[in-house]
Amino acid sequence: MASKWYPVIDYITCTECESCISKCSHGVYDEEKAPTPIVIQREECVDHCHGCGDLCPVGAITYVGEDTGWEPPMGKKEEIQSCGCGGGCGGGCGGGCC
Repeated sequence: MASKWYPVIDYITCTECESCISKCSHGVYDEEKAPTPIVIQREECVDHCHGCGDLCPVGAITYVGEDTGWEPPMGKKEEIQSCGCGGGCGGGCGGGCC
C-alpha cells in the first residue's frame, strides 16, 4: 500500500456515480458517505493503481504522487467547455446558474 499515492476528487466535476467507491476493495473510500466519494484511508490505496480513475466517467479523479503521465481516460478537463458563469456547469447552463 502507498503513503504518498492516493486519489483526489474534483467535487465540482464529480457526478457521484459511485464507480470509484464500488471499484475500490481496499477501503480507501468511506462507503457510509456514498454516493459522495470521500477518501478516508489514503494509505490503503495501492501504489500506482488507477482503477477508480480509469472508471470515472467524467475524469474527476487524479492522484497525489502521479508520475507516470497517466491522465483520466474519460472527461479530460481540457475537453470541458465553460460558459463563463463560474458555477462548474460545463457550459450547459447558458450562463445563468450562479
